[in-house]
Amino acid sequence: MEKTIRLTTAQAIVKFLDNQYVCMDGEETKFVEAFFTIFGHGIAVGLGEALDSNPGSLRVMQGRNEQGMCHTAIAYAKQCDRKKIIPCAASVGPGSANMVVGCATATVNNIPLLVFPADTFASRQPDPVLQQLEQSNSLATTTNDAFKPVTKYWDRIQRPEQIMTAMISAMRVLTDPADTGAVAIGLPQDVEGEYYDYPETFFKKRVHRITRPVAVQEELEDIAAEIIASKKPMIIVGGGVRYSLAGEVVENFCEEFGIPFGETQGGKSACKSSHPYCLGGIGVTGTSASNKIAKDADCVIAIGTRMSDFTTSSKWLFQGENVRFVTINNNRYHAYKYDAVKAVGDAKATVTALAEILRAKGYKSAYTNEVAEAKAEWDAELERLGGIVCTGEDFEPIIKPRDPRTVPEFVRMYGTSLTQTAALATLRACMGPDDTVITAGGSLPSCLQRVWKTDKRGGYHVEYGYSCMGYEIGASLGVKMAQPDCEEYTVVGDSGFQMLNSELGTIMQEKRKTNILVFDNCGFGCINNLEMTHGIGSIATEFRYTDGKKPCGDLIKTDYTKIGEAYGMKTYLCKSVEELRDALMDSKKQTVACLFDLKVVPKTMTDGYGAWWNVGMAMVSESASVREAAEDVLQHRAEARKY
Repeated sequence: MEKTIRLTTAQAIVKFLDNQYVCMDGEETKFVEAFFTIFGHGIAVGLGEALDSNPGSLRVMQGRNEQGMCHTAIAYAKQCDRKKIIPCAASVGPGSANMVVGCATATVNNIPLLVFPADTFASRQPDPVLQQLEQSNSLATTTNDAFKPVTKYWDRIQRPEQIMTAMISAMRVLTDPADTGAVAIGLPQDVEGEYYDYPETFFKKRVHRITRPVAVQEELEDIAAEIIASKKPMIIVGGGVRYSLAGEVVENFCEEFGIPFGETQGGKSACKSSHPYCLGGIGVTGTSASNKIAKDADCVIAIGTRMSDFTTSSKWLFQGENVRFVTINNNRYHAYKYDAVKAVGDAKATVTALAEILRAKGYKSAYTNEVAEAKAEWDAELERLGGIVCTGEDFEPIIKPRDPRTVPEFVRMYGTSLTQTAALATLRACMGPDDTVITAGGSLPSCLQRVWKTDKRGGYHVEYGYSCMGYEIGASLGVKMAQPDCEEYTVVGDSGFQMLNSELGTIMQEKRKTNILVFDNCGFGCINNLEMTHGIGSIATEFRYTDGKKPCGDLIKTDYTKIGEAYGMKTYLCKSVEELRDALMDSKKQTVACLFDLKVVPKTMTDGYGAWWNVGMAMVSESASVREAAEDVLQHRAEARKY
């Protein structure tokens, strides 16, 4: 008779997770590192008991905000190339609901995230229990049903024995490079404490192999034929290149066949910025070099990318006559996009196999000096951007549409000369070659995709698939946990910092030396630009005092160093390039987390460079400027591909 062990549901979950491993290219890695929790009545005495009595080798971490701890777990998994995870657990109701955004962020970015949202009583005996959401149309509906559209696998454990199939299914999704994302396992709080005699074999060590399936020969020949027929192909390097660890293979491919490449937000730093065929970011937030080459390309080779609107400039960027599209992707759904000629397979294995075919055919692109000239032009622009300094209240910033009060008022309020582009150039110059930069939604990802250069593979950590403002602070902890011997620098706008900075407490608790740079431009600068470049006034995007109807008074002065000081962080106030440089150098000597309050002149972010973004806007308006912007949108929509 099979040997069994009597455990509660929660105890069995912990024991199972502590024995999961992954293996990629012969290297075995323990998959589950820790458990991140915010205990409430839904999990404190169920899962809490299991983690208190026998956590095995798993660390237990205490979060401050459920969404924030999910961001930490996502960043950790991403920086570990999806080979390690930190499960997150929260109490019933609002605690669990706070993890929905984290799950969506993970799923959009194809990052493994395992969450255990506590649930109401399976028995329904105490209904309605504290924090229970009641729906009169179904007593089976709970808050946790909200996880269904944002996860790759969803389950609710109604009986203790169900975790055996549920957890194996969870591992199937979490370790699948083609279709990973968030997994939510709802835990009714009474079931957490119920027991079952589990087979001992359920807790054996499991090694989940992350394999490299190569595209079938027919598909390889199909995409090779498209490339061979082209003279000026271009590659888009997506996040799939990064997670396949295919950066060097793609670099060699580009060099051998003379093919330049642009990078998505997810793909940036998969390849080295110094590579002669690297054009930098592509699309809406791309460089002039990438976008210039893209417009004339006759074959676009998309490797490991979702082909989002920011990458393709809302399907407007590629203007070449009869331009063809080729995709290499391990996910069939993404491979079919753009009506492309596809090859479904691992990026590294498939590019290697494709190179053999092109080599046998003696293929070489027809580029002469175009790539070098585009790169040189962009390098000159980078030099200009890094040298921009605010000269006073009459300073003319990069972004022209603005409230005429904003720049002089901000300069007068803080006495600052620091611009966003100069601050990023200074940061890049002060960082070491093994350091990592982190950011998420707002104007900073736009600037970084254009101006940032790094040769560290994975040294550019930006969440832009879901563009989730508030990701940054939690992510700084996750990256530091993944690479404790390297410095990380998190750049976050003041609006994103205000949205979610609660994990500063966890950073200090975990004794992690992170570096948080708050770019204070007094508002949602990116969205203010979006409004005003489309003919709308500056409404509710700058941090101004209200007049009783809308926020249109004076700018609100804020000292972010006080927040850092409250947590015991080392803080710096920076209002010039010199002050920022000195602060960054001093921070290298510190052993505690550092917070930098950068007073960055509004409207000094990067802009343009030959792209367009399709946004929904008013097609009827009393405003002449709105009507003019609408005409421009309609013209670009007419020029863009329809699917």
